This record gives sequence, structure tokens and C-alpha cells, in this order.
Amino acid sequence: MILEETLEKIKKPSQEAMERCRQHWDSIAKPLHSLGKLEDALVRIAGMTGNERIHLDKKALVVMCADNGVVEEGVTQSGQEVTAIVSENMLSGKATSSIMCRSTGADIFPVDIGIARDTSLRNEKVAYGTKNMAKGPAMTRQEAVQAIETGIRIVRELKEKGYQILATGEMGIGNTTTSSAVVSVLLGEDPKVMTGKGAGLTKKGLQKKVQVIREAVERMQPDKTDAIDVLSKVGGLDIAGLSGVYLGGAIYRIPVLIDGFISAVAALVAVRLVPECAGYILPSHLSDEPASRKILDALEKKPFLTCGMCLGEGTGAVAAMPLLEMGLQVYRKMGTFDDIHVEQYEVLDGKDER
Repeated sequence: MILEETLEKIKKPSQEAMERCRQHWDSIAKPLHSLGKLEDALVRIAGMTGNERIHLDKKALVVMCADNGVVEEGVTQSGQEVTAIVSENMLSGKATSSIMCRSTGADIFPVDIGIARDTSLRNEKVAYGTKNMAKGPAMTRQEAVQAIETGIRIVRELKEKGYQILATGEMGIGNTTTSSAVVSVLLGEDPKVMTGKGAGLTKKGLQKKVQVIREAVERMQPDKTDAIDVLSKVGGLDIAGLSGVYLGGAIYRIPVLIDGFISAVAALVAVRLVPECAGYILPSHLSDEPASRKILDALEKKPFLTCGMCLGEGTGAVAAMPLLEMGLQVYRKMGTFDDIHVEQYEVLDGKDER
């Protein structure tokens, strides 16, 4: 796969399918636009797939799992060995994400894209973890590209298997550090503003984390206009792989749900690579990490849920799936104004007043 040639396949969503979906929503016998973001999301899904006859029956969560060399700097509460343990728990059904997937009827696909030891997960290992970005580039540019291409390829395979919507997740000790580094560069923000406690640092630990990020960015001098350069210097293989999942969603016309902070950073990377990719990305929740709202604002996405979640693994994205399915049931099954012989509502003054 040649990344540049693949990305050229991305086209904007179908405006015609979106308009047909809107027209059907407006014909349903209820107050106009009264399901709010659920209606908007289904309109967007119609545009993504090019078909107003929407199906979300076959769902998948793709979890990119990788280790990060920056843990050497003491920026995490947990040791690096936790990445492999939790990732393998996803396969055995014991992880939070796998339990939530069973509840909503989604299949889970954890991917070893860079765990520091061999695992029983699907093996797409680009490297045995990244290098310590505090001392040098996290990875080579080619490794970043390889991880992105892996994400694209996985989406192609899932589309061929009939999956109709994807959620994104990640697992990797130290990945809030790499994510904060990436987004502080891409948005031109001070790392202090973009960095949270992750899985549970003390105030002193957070200060150290911010300092490590600031010094790494200053030393590596990533080019904010080149998302792959940013990824390779201060990012992670999980972020790169997820960026590929978003790009794959746009290439193969399948909606992809953002999870939390790290997943949103990956979405921002994808959009910086191909702006049209944004039309194939859906939000889910507002993570409790401090930079989350800034990233969603940059992506022009409004979350469905605000639950104070910050677990990762794709849990927030999976939690949003039942909401979309409930909206879809109304879209499919509710009668129209014509069915009940009632005059259809009209938008006052020809404007949408939502």
C-alpha cells in the first residue's frame, strides 16, 4: 500500500444522501429536529455511506495497543507491563471495553501494533514499543507510515466482512503523555494546558509529565504542518494506527466513532493529513482529560455524552452506539405525518431554529 495514493481516494460525503435522510426525518410524525444530535448523526452517516437506508447492525471496536518509551521518564503511575496484561484481557473478555462490547453487541478487535513483548493479540507489531521521545524521536517516519497503513488495512478487512460502524480505542501505558505532546504541537498550545493526570498522577507527577513533554517538543522540533513528522517525533504507534482507522473509514465509507482524548488526538492527526476525512468521523463523549474539549472544538465535533469518563479502550465510543441505534429505530419505524393524516410541521421563516 502506498499511503499517498490511498489517501487520494477520499471524497466528501454524499450531500444528496444527506438531503434525502433529512427529508425523511422531517416527514416523521414528531416535532422537527426533536432528537437533536441523533438526527444529525444519522444524516451524516447517510452521507458517509452514500445511502439514506442506514444499517448499524454489525458493529466493531478496533483497539490499537502499543507501548511508549517515554515511560522511562516516570510519567506514569503504572508500569509498562500493564499494557500487555490489559490488552490480552480484551481477548479473554475481562477488560472493561470487552464487557461493554458484549452489552451492546459489538465485536472487539484488539491489535498489537507495538506492545513491548509478544502477545496473543492480532500481530501487527511495527516495533516493540516506541523509543523514549525525551531522548530522541519516538519512531522513524517509515514506522509512523506503516502504523497508519495498518489502520487503513484493518478497516478495509472489516468493511469486507460487513461491519457497518466502527468505534476506536487504545491501550498503552504512557499514551496520554504522547497524545498531549502531539496535540500541543498540532494546536500550538502550551503542554501545561493540554496535559492531564492520565491514569492517576499526583500533582508533582503531573508537573514532571508536563516538563518532559515540553522538553521533548523543544528538543525534537516537530513540524506542526506535517502530522507524520509530529507523530514520528513525539507520538505513539497506537495514535498512528488509530489515525489510519479514521482514514480507512473515509476511504471505505464507513462511519468511525471517536472515543476519548487519545482517540481524538488520532482523529486530529487524520484530519490534518486529509481534511475531507472529518466528514466520516463521529464524536461519542467528552473525556475528562482537560484538553478534550479543545480537540473536539478543533474537529468541530459535539459529543453525545458527558459522563466524566476517562478510561480509554474505546469505552466512550461503545457507550454511544446504543444511542445511535435508538435513533435509527425511530428513523426506520416511526410513522410519517402522511400516515396519520396530520399536516407536516414546517420550519418557521424557512430557517432551522435548533
